[in-house]
Amino acid sequence: MSKTYRGYTLEQVAKTIDHSILKPNFTYSDVEAGAALALKYNTASYCIRPMDVAAAAKALAGSSVNVCTVIGFPHGSTTSAVKAFETADAISNGAVEIDMVINVSALLSGDYEFVEQDIRGVVEVAHAAGASVKVIFETAFLNDCLIVKACELTEAAGADYVKTSTGFAAEGATLHNVKLMKATVGDRLKVKSSGGVRTLDQLIDYMDAGVTRSGCSATQQVLEEFISKAE
Repeated sequence: MSKTYRGYTLEQVAKTIDHSILKPNFTYSDVEAGAALALKYNTASYCIRPMDVAAAAKALAGSSVNVCTVIGFPHGSTTSAVKAFETADAISNGAVEIDMVINVSALLSGDYEFVEQDIRGVVEVAHAAGASVKVIFETAFLNDCLIVKACELTEAAGADYVKTSTGFAAEGATLHNVKLMKATVGDRLKVKSSGGVRTLDQLIDYMDAGVTRSGCSATQQVLEEFISKAE
């Protein structure tokens, strides 16, 4: 029988993690090491910069670790046409999961129709190729009402996940925001926490709140902590 911690097995926790290597100063060697780590722990996906998709797809070929990349990252302010093109390009290079940043400025300006269409443009390209779409809200800039609105627009646009943050703003995921997003989308969409997820208990708190994916750059630290604590 598998060892567990707080009711979860190592495999369950690892398959919640999108191991993330996204900082602009990461080198090719960092990207290679990240792929090896994702394979070692059999994470859900390996989330990398668009420039790294082809290399990641080659490194992960034949494994159950998906190739994930970011679109309109980190500010969400590229045009809808660019986001759609970026998505098609990423998929052609081997990405099967797309994490796009919402147009934060448009959302804050109340231009909800534009926000929905911006998401839909990515969703249509991704879904046509069998890829899933997670929509990043950057919750650090939003109040509760706008987080709920962003969830509604994401659902209307046909995306698969709502996601808290890029990890590049002043604040990342919070339990409050994760619970609010889960309460809004129910089981119709999935929820991803991201930004500042650095400890095992923090990750499991999010899982208990309904998260099925979590972006994490401290993957080894979190999973080694699981191994040391599991009974």
